[in-house]
Amino acid sequence: MDNKTPKASSGTRQGVFRRLIQGTTTPLASIFGSGFLVVVSLLASTVGPYSLFAIIGICAFAYAVGWVIRHNIRHVEPALAALSPPRTVRLLEQLSDITLIPAYIISVTLYLRIMASYVLGYFEADAEIYEKLLTSGIIIAILLIELTKGLKILEGLERWTLIITLAIIFLMIGSFAFYNAAALTAGTLVLPDLPDHSLWQTVTILCGILIVVQGFETTRYLGDELDADTRIRASRNSQLFSAAIYILFILVATPLMHLLSGDATGNGLIMLATEVAAWLVVPLVFAAVFSQFGAAIAEAISASGNIMELTRHRLTTRVTYIIICGLAIALTWTADTFEILALASRAFAFYFFLQCIIACDVAKKKGLKAAFAILAALLLFITIFAVPAG
Repeated sequence: MDNKTPKASSGTRQGVFRRLIQGTTTPLASIFGSGFLVVVSLLASTVGPYSLFAIIGICAFAYAVGWVIRHNIRHVEPALAALSPPRTVRLLEQLSDITLIPAYIISVTLYLRIMASYVLGYFEADAEIYEKLLTSGIIIAILLIELTKGLKILEGLERWTLIITLAIIFLMIGSFAFYNAAALTAGTLVLPDLPDHSLWQTVTILCGILIVVQGFETTRYLGDELDADTRIRASRNSQLFSAAIYILFILVATPLMHLLSGDATGNGLIMLATEVAAWLVVPLVFAAVFSQFGAAIAEAISASGNIMELTRHRLTTRVTYIIICGLAIALTWTADTFEILALASRAFAFYFFLQCIIACDVAKKKGLKAAFAILAALLLFITIFAVPAG
């Protein structure tokens, strides 16, 4: 893609810091897009009292994959920008771009399905048929906005979405910690039961949770705006920051997981918020609506851009959105929330698998090649075997 062309580093220290913040905001908004809304319920229904160890493992694995993306920013992009880029690398990179299209479309569906789940959950009307109807209605509304005004007018949502999302996460962490402290003092602190899963079931379900920490790869596509060094630092910072928040979030949420009774639900946090402090529910639902809608818009714009490049602009922008929204509605009616989530994890795992193969091809040292090959094998395993929770 054209926007992967490395950009020269320049500017004052203040300008460098501003670009770093800009570059960090994009992956953070994507990483927290839907993850914090579903991760507690997913882990509760999969590993229960061992949720903290699971999220640490997931974040560590995601960081290793992020290392591959950062390696490719540093070493693959210059190779692709050369007058005669290596044929294998160029073809694999084009295939990677193609695989992102279905991944983005699946993500659009996932974000809006979670949004519908939280809205309906607030009104205690979250039956699956209503979720599908509301999700379809929102997708049609997005299409109408594109056909009349254009979605570009909504691109500025990203920064505000991140601010609101982080605010509610910190608010919930503080509230959960206070509740746990009181329960510990009273001797009523209870850990959730371990779900009755085989080792294979547990591993394959955890593989389907990769999507909750996905988003760090977006720095790969900011080459028109930011230089390579800034994007590498932004990717690393976003992963370290988000990992710390997720680990802390799960740490304080684990003692409350028994309230979910081991069931995976798309809006399980509403139940926990209601138990801890009823006033938390309204800002939580507001954050869910804002973050999921903003994330869906961002993914739809990205999918449209990739389709335009793939077809060499033979399709109009409007036609690309008709395709995207049509496929999103079809997926809405053929899969539930956790099936869509696992499918998204598999789609992005395949993209990361290709990135590992590219890194392996470009790497010079045998140790690096071996590390990239191992990661590629693990990602291929996720692509093939990841299953939904529930």
